[in-house]
Amino acid sequence: MDEPSGESGTPPQASGPPQASGLRPLRGHLWALVVLLGSLASVFALWQVAYDREMRAANVEFIGRTQELADQLQQQVVSYELVAGGGAALFASVNRPTPHQWYGYADGMELSRRFPAMVGLGFAGYVSQGRLENLQVEWRQAGWGLLDVRPDGDREYYGPILYLEPKTRENLSAIGFDMYSEPVRHAAMQAALEGGHASLSGPVHLIQQGAEQATSLLLYLPVYRGGERPATMEARREAMLGWVYVPFRADRFVAVVLGDDNDMRFRIHDVTDGKSQLLFASSPGEAQQPPAFTHAVEFDNYGRRWRIEFDSLPLAEAVPRLGSLQNTLALGLFASLLMYAVAWMLARTESRAQRIALRLTENFRRSEQRFRVAMTYSAIGKVLLDSEGAIVEANPAMGTIVGRSPESLVGVRFDALFEDDELSAQAAHADASTDAAGVHRTTRRLHRTGGEPRHAQLTYAPLPGSVGQDIVGLVQVEDVTERLRAQARVHALNRTLEARVAMRTRELSQANQELEAFAYSISHDLRAPLRAIDGFSRVLAERYSGALDDAGQGYLGRVRNAASRMGELIDALLKMSRLGRGAVKREHVDLSRMAADVVQELREAEPERDVQVEIAGGLSVEGDATLLRNLLANLLGNAWKFTRDRESGRIGFGTQSGEFFVRDNGAGFDQQYVDKLFRPFQRLHDQEQFAGHGIGLASVKRIVERHGGTIRAEGREGEGATFYFTLPGERPEH
Repeated sequence: MDEPSGESGTPPQASGPPQASGLRPLRGHLWALVVLLGSLASVFALWQVAYDREMRAANVEFIGRTQELADQLQQQVVSYELVAGGGAALFASVNRPTPHQWYGYADGMELSRRFPAMVGLGFAGYVSQGRLENLQVEWRQAGWGLLDVRPDGDREYYGPILYLEPKTRENLSAIGFDMYSEPVRHAAMQAALEGGHASLSGPVHLIQQGAEQATSLLLYLPVYRGGERPATMEARREAMLGWVYVPFRADRFVAVVLGDDNDMRFRIHDVTDGKSQLLFASSPGEAQQPPAFTHAVEFDNYGRRWRIEFDSLPLAEAVPRLGSLQNTLALGLFASLLMYAVAWMLARTESRAQRIALRLTENFRRSEQRFRVAMTYSAIGKVLLDSEGAIVEANPAMGTIVGRSPESLVGVRFDALFEDDELSAQAAHADASTDAAGVHRTTRRLHRTGGEPRHAQLTYAPLPGSVGQDIVGLVQVEDVTERLRAQARVHALNRTLEARVAMRTRELSQANQELEAFAYSISHDLRAPLRAIDGFSRVLAERYSGALDDAGQGYLGRVRNAASRMGELIDALLKMSRLGRGAVKREHVDLSRMAADVVQELREAEPERDVQVEIAGGLSVEGDATLLRNLLANLLGNAWKFTRDRESGRIGFGTQSGEFFVRDNGAGFDQQYVDKLFRPFQRLHDQEQFAGHGIGLASVKRIVERHGGTIRAEGREGEGATFYFTLPGERPEH
């Protein structure tokens, strides 16, 4: 960078003939008059320039606001595509989600709060004529009601609405509507199917709107089998499952984007295929003064061409600073009168200005020297770029990174130093970031002369050059190849660990299956000797009872009782092992009603007992009905059994602090032995006092854990016990 040069001189000495000395005052007045006339002309010229500048600035600001609003409208549609993309990802993960899973995704997105303009989030299936009847049968057999596809008529393909959240009355009325049969919707759906990307429809009237006259739009995103976009159009038709779509009203869509900026007057037209259709108009029919400026923006929006025509406020409101220019003009006239005084002050300030210029020149020289030192001795590569992206200057570190001399890099296009393929370019775009100061950071693959490619971390920063010098930015280049390789090794190690975890999981599953087979085999093999013991002891009791005394009869009875007890323990062991088999079939279960049925069975078995049972209403969960009934039967059965010695037994079932509980005032237990309660065949009471197998609470724990919950117990001897358990997905309705 060149240093500025300056010139110095001495003011000329006054000279002239003696007869000219009388003309000097007149010459001074003429000079003052010239200054005054010149200043007045300058004031009027500057006023005109300021007027034009204010008009241009207001127009530029107006155009900027229009472009900003147009960008916000585009970004809002992009956010809708992201929501639809999440729904498509759900289809890719589970092939076809259930209505409950679709509800869970839509509910998690909080559509009404985050996207108030959206009428809902839905899915329309791509169904052939031969597949339609099967779809209706499957829909009805799955318990989702009758799928009424409308309008009636035979068509080659149908696009009925299958899912639509939230389930308002208006949205439910749209289920089954064949959008593929309506021309405007059909065009957008077909474009999405064939192109494999999101497509926006023209203006439509939604089924949910009924008789309400409002313009709405629909954004369709195709969903393919397997989640990947097939390469050819024919393959896309074969793999097509349907469309995730987002219906939204145009007026609410604009209101969300506009926010508090309600002074903008504009009209949005759909000008696709040369046809203009009005989508939205602000303040229609309102009498307005002529706008100061107008501007139109056209852009492509997911297959549609939109044109937005903007009108500014009237001139007085659009350029409010024009009024202040009158005061500026008066001030300029006053300033013209001061120009005479300023003229003689210029000479006195000239010397001072010269000293300041010399000091600034020295500061500039030192600043240039600091910059040169930073460029030369920096360990990070640095280059200066011109407006065409060519290298103006490179430091030695940059030459080391690319394997070339810094002088040979001058004039080379900076992008020519990189060899990004498509994958690398996508990764660089994903990692790029730009801060508020305009500093841009990204990572690219750099070509190194005479060596393997290297990865470089690039930092682009705007940097102005000297006057007349074409320099627009500084780029810092840091070699991060080794760091990226270390990250790759970490990722590879993670994948290896994941594979090991999967292998250990399979081994554990096989071990569990072998353990269940072993338990079944052992229990089956034990039954044969038990049957022999029981059979021969019964024959002995029937045929030779006379040969045995009372003690022998007692011993024989104990043998038969022990054999019977052993058989019951084997049955309990088999029952315990069966609890771990099969998948948990989740459905809506009314626990309050199920508990009442269990208590009713207990009362019928022992009608002579008077036990007070309190069951909270409205307790329901999502779980396996068979397993949950087994759980309640064991817990309520235990409470019923252990309150046997109470004159007034009490049993309660309800919720407390997010947990279900079963409470009784029976025999209770010592809290220090609570860990033994849920172990198989562990008992805290004598068999003679309270009969049992010691398997019930172990079964309860396994059922709760299979549902993803936890269970714990609290009790005191002689004062009763309380069992607390949780079931994820519980929804108490009271």
